[in-house]
Amino acid sequence: MRRLVFAVALLCGIGLVAAPAAAAATHPKADAAAGWLARQMTDGERFEADFGGQKFPDQGLTIDAIFAFAAAGVSDTNAGKAIAWLAKPEITTGYVGGGTEAYAGAHAKLMLAAQIRGKDPASFGGVDLKAGLLSLLTPSGRFSDRSEYGDYSNALSQSLALLALDRTPGGAPASAVTFLAGTQCADGGFPLNFGEATCTSDVDATATVVQALRATGDPVNAREGTSWLVTKQHANGGFGFGTNAPNANSTGLAAEALAGHRPAAAGKAREFLRSLQTGCTGAEADRGAIAYDATGLNPATAPRATAQAILGLARVPLSDLHGGGRPEAPVLACP
Repeated sequence: MRRLVFAVALLCGIGLVAAPAAAAATHPKADAAAGWLARQMTDGERFEADFGGQKFPDQGLTIDAIFAFAAAGVSDTNAGKAIAWLAKPEITTGYVGGGTEAYAGAHAKLMLAAQIRGKDPASFGGVDLKAGLLSLLTPSGRFSDRSEYGDYSNALSQSLALLALDRTPGGAPASAVTFLAGTQCADGGFPLNFGEATCTSDVDATATVVQALRATGDPVNAREGTSWLVTKQHANGGFGFGTNAPNANSTGLAAEALAGHRPAAAGKAREFLRSLQTGCTGAEADRGAIAYDATGLNPATAPRATAQAILGLARVPLSDLHGGGRPEAPVLACP
């Protein structure tokens, strides 16, 4: 079951100088969303997954929240509590693996969260996250899981590994950058899964890959991926996962990747995200939340949708996130 929680969290989530107070105030929609997200956390520190009435720690979504708080530059108190919870040895090893189990995506995502919060990834929760991640680097340049359950590593985990290692003195391994760039499809996008018979570009994967390639010095492949991404934008500004209708998760990631590079497309994506946000006419407890799609706010999907939408609304790339924003969890200002 622990493995299932990890797989779901990694594939659905992702997984910087937090925007200072002045910059964060420029994006009040992101502020309000981050405040709502903070208030959904159990004990103000974590998220939990519910499987058949049994609750399990959801480290992946908790890390998504840390990314979102850093991007919005608010809810820093909750972000501090979250990283402290993640640093509990049983929570760390329950996520990255222990014994013969070691998961590349979890190592990378948690390492990036630790760096954002100013923690030492070489000694986090009793684990050396950097060494553990590098131990999963294969001769091909791919970071692969070491697990009896199979290898769930993909473009998201590879990208997060590059982003985390790029922050270290040694940088990201050149072989890992080359491997990721080499997975590009003929149309310019990037696939989610590696080694499939047909290379099928994916919005979520491409949005994350182009950020990793920009950070590690591959502007050409990143530019081609960005161009492909724009072609997948719907008329309402949103982006969908695969052939699905536009949703906040995919649009948040795409808007983040487009910001500063394709401003018109990024602006349309942000407008779509705002259209999904509960405003002052909604229930007070829901104000600031962002629905997964146009069908309306669903408590089961809203936390992750809100966390990823914030990345697009705040316009801060994953490579530039850092903690240290305003401590409070804002409430949407209403008359």
